[in-house]
Amino acid sequence: MSARIRWGEQAGAGAAARLVSWLRSLIEARPPTLRDSLPPLPAVLRRGVTATQYLAAERSRDHAAAAVAAAAAADDALAARAWWQADAWGHRALWHFERAEMTLDATRAARRIGEIRVAAGDPRSARRYYAEAISEARDIGAEHEEGLAAMGLGRAELELGNATTGRRLAQIALDLFERAGAPAGDVAAARELRGEEKEVG
Repeated sequence: MSARIRWGEQAGAGAAARLVSWLRSLIEARPPTLRDSLPPLPAVLRRGVTATQYLAAERSRDHAAAAVAAAAAADDALAARAWWQADAWGHRALWHFERAEMTLDATRAARRIGEIRVAAGDPRSARRYYAEAISEARDIGAEHEEGLAAMGLGRAELELGNATTGRRLAQIALDLFERAGAPAGDVAAARELRGEEKEVG
């Protein structure tokens, strides 16, 4: 296994009750993202059209525009497998979405940070972001988004060797997708993650 990644910007009894309690413990372990201000954008991130758009929006305190630009930069960095840069942009997107009170977008941004960290080979630190996305999506009734976050957390758990928890989360995602009328691809992905029982005979 590779060395642990050093990230830049930090941003009742029964199975169901235990799962909820566990998710809460992950959320509580996460440092709050809604700080009073952000540190200056690192020089290495200041190049390119998207960075220019972000800096202009940040200067004018247009949190919505800054969040959109930061999210696009995170996606570009993720596609380039530039993990630290993707993570740093992802945290900026999350911070600005929260400031703009764009709750659904903030929920997606938290899930995206989880995806970045799993892609970078750090599923353990990804869990808190997926857990926060699940909690926020539940609060606003966004079942499809909650399902996507549950599925992401399930994948992270499987990568960590926690097969039972991973499959349980996949079933939760599947239930949410079916209730929300999610695209067939999401439903199929949840079923694949959960694993299908094979009939004998």
